[in-house]
Parts: sequence; structure tokens; C-alpha cells
Amino acid sequence: MVLSPKDTVIGFVGTGVMGRSMAKNLLKAGYRLNVYNRTKASARELVELGANWQDTVAELAEASQLVISMVGYPKDVEEVYLGKDGLLAHAKTGSYLVDMTTSSPLLAKKLTEEGKKKGLLVLDAPVSGGDIGARDAKLVIMVGGEAEAFNAVKPVFEVMGQNIIRQGPAGSGQYTKMCNQITIASNMIGVSEAMAYAQKAGLDPSRVLESIGGGAAGSWSLSNLGPRMIAGDFAPGFYVKHIIKDIKIALDSAQEMGLKTPGLELAKSLYEKLATEGEENSGTQVLIKLYNL
Repeated sequence: MVLSPKDTVIGFVGTGVMGRSMAKNLLKAGYRLNVYNRTKASARELVELGANWQDTVAELAEASQLVISMVGYPKDVEEVYLGKDGLLAHAKTGSYLVDMTTSSPLLAKKLTEEGKKKGLLVLDAPVSGGDIGARDAKLVIMVGGEAEAFNAVKPVFEVMGQNIIRQGPAGSGQYTKMCNQITIASNMIGVSEAMAYAQKAGLDPSRVLESIGGGAAGSWSLSNLGPRMIAGDFAPGFYVKHIIKDIKIALDSAQEMGLKTPGLELAKSLYEKLATEGEENSGTQVLIKLYNL
């Protein structure tokens, strides 16, 4: 089975910075779309483009064959899926449920097991690429779950992203996303220190970016967030409060495995400092502010 635009109704829960762009791309591809968000105003643009607003998660689940969630925290995922008015209680047998939130691998496994009991196919499919990747349908999508479910949903993933890989059974997508976040957390420290160093040395940081961005130092963060740092643009493509959440999930997972992650501990302390200074709703590139530029 393949979920094509012709005969598939998709429900989308969570229309924030990332979710709104992802849902918009689904509409552009011709999918019929039901939407729900805690704050209705956040979904207004999607409704104007043709999406159907649903008043509750339960109503959305009952009216959709595939439901995608893109919410904030693991506690939000638990509420959306496991609450008495949640997806698992109201989705139709045979429906597909895809959590694209960056969340706990253990929670992803639990949702899959609970879904199986009710004849539901559940995938964990966190993404990377930020607001730009979501807007341009170039997200990296890391998937955990059964191969059959992955193959059915893959055409939908292809509307939102380009690098789409099933990593293994339930929870594998979230474990892979933790690898991604561990890399980003330490890399952002390096990008910030490099930009601060360039300025202190009397260089033009923009010209430095031109030189080092295409070499061994190159990274997505350097190329996409380095210019924002230089411009003093701290609008969120990805919130400080969310990277702190992800780092905590990764640290918990690492502790369960007996793995030491000193770079991640450092990143956590720096981002928590920014949060205490009122920057929790800024983009992660605000880390440069700690260097007093």
C-alpha cells in the first residue's frame, strides 16, 4: 500500500515554525489535510490554503488515515498519543501514526507497542534541517519502525524531505536524531567561537565564512547559521528551549548506555545560561551572544 494524494487524508498535529511549513508542502502536493494546534491562530494560514480545521485531536484522528505530529516536548507527545482524547484512543484501525517530534526513544518504542495492540502502525520520524529545510522540503528524515509502514508512508515523507532513511525498529529514528543533536550541539560551539575569533582578529567574518565554509570546517550550521550570527539575526529556526530539551534526552540516553559525553554537557550548560538570560525563545545561533560581540 502506498499513501497517494488521490486517496489519502492526512491529519497534522502541531503547526509551529516547522510543522506549518511541512503541512503547507503536503497541501501543495495535493493531499487533503486536517489540522489541529493548541493555538488555532497558528493554523490560520493552512486553513486559508485549504486545510480543514479540527477542534480536537480525537476528531482529527477519526477523520484521517495518516496522522503526523510535530509538537514540542515528550510530554506533549504523550498527551497527543496516550491521553483519553488522544490519537491511540481514536485513530481508526489500520491507520498510520507518525511522530516527527524530536522525542524520547523509549517513548517511541512505547507508542509503537501500544499502537500494535489497537491495529495501528506507528513510526518515529524526527527531522533535521530547521525552518529552511522545512520550507524548502529538504528535511532529513530519520525513521524508526516496521519496514511495511515505512514503505507505505515514504511518498508522504518525500513531499517534506530529501534524505529519508529507515534506521531500524521502533525508536531507531529518535536514537539517530540524538546523534544529530549531539553533533549540532558541539558544532554550534565551534561556529560561535570561530566567528568571535575572526572578529577579534580584525577579520571580516563574512569573508572568513566564504573561505572556511567550503573546506574541512564546512557544516550546515556554519553555512546557514553563521551568516545569521554575523547579522545579529536570532529569530528561531530552532529554539534554544528545544535544543536544551533535546540535549537532556540525549544525555539521559547516553547515561542509560554508560556513555560519557563531555561536549554535550558543556553545550547544555551554555544553552541553559542563555535561557536564564531570557533567550529561551531565540534561535540556537544566539549562542554567539555569550562571546560578548
